[in-house]
Amino acid sequence: MTPSAETQSAAQPLTISYSPCPNDTFVFDAWAHGRIPGAPAPDVTFADIDITNGMAERGESDVLKVSYAVLPWVLEEYALLPCGGALGRGCGPLVLTREPGAAKDLAGKTVAVPSERSTAYLLFRLWAADEVPGGVGEIRVLPFHEIMPAVRDGLVDAGLVIHEARFTYQNYGLHCLADMGQHWELTTGLPIPLGAIIAKRSLGAERLRELAETIRTSVRMAWDDPEASRPYVLEHAQEMDPRVADQHIGLYVNEFTADLGEDGYAAVRGLLTRAAAEGLVPPLGPDALEFA
Repeated sequence: MTPSAETQSAAQPLTISYSPCPNDTFVFDAWAHGRIPGAPAPDVTFADIDITNGMAERGESDVLKVSYAVLPWVLEEYALLPCGGALGRGCGPLVLTREPGAAKDLAGKTVAVPSERSTAYLLFRLWAADEVPGGVGEIRVLPFHEIMPAVRDGLVDAGLVIHEARFTYQNYGLHCLADMGQHWELTTGLPIPLGAIIAKRSLGAERLRELAETIRTSVRMAWDDPEASRPYVLEHAQEMDPRVADQHIGLYVNEFTADLGEDGYAAVRGLLTRAAAEGLVPPLGPDALEFA
């Protein structure tokens, strides 16, 4: 039997799941290492975004970093927190190919994507609806770190990449066919919604507000003393060049990480409304994004 918010001990660790990517470890470092007075102790699980999306659908963690694209399936059980996530400008997913080309060249082709319930995939599908006559062909889901090698080796015709691949795809001899974020920004004027932080509604409104403040504090502490988080970031960065890790943090941790604000919420609503109109996600209710 699940304990109520009233009977759940404040000292009981909260289960939290996020990726080992530099932006997440940077954001959560202070909280994960007990440097925030009065904050609940987090029991951290590292998992790639496709895994955490599935965990959210199964209700397997108290707090998770997920794709904004998965929200329509989980908002009955989880609340969107107004901080800690990833939105921004100039940080969207890229479509990569072995040779330079144009969007029309993808018609009927095989494209590798990191997840069919990722924000990257929604942005890709909205872009393709506008730019690829007749649509793409087979969609193949691969772990994001396998996508660039698959494109390079000719196993797929193109790949949709995220995260640090923006900075490293040239190392694989690949070309950027299109920037999904650029298309989104040009057509909407809004920032690009990528990753969200969600928490179980059963924790109760007061505790959700406390969690949001804990995450904001962790973000501010990381900004105030970036070197404090460096060991944690590099430990989990999968042998990433420290300079790439710094670029990654600089791109994905910004003012929207501290607070979604009006533009952030508008971006999330805009993405999910357009995706619902294309039949990619279920429609959201009018109050679905309301915080505690």
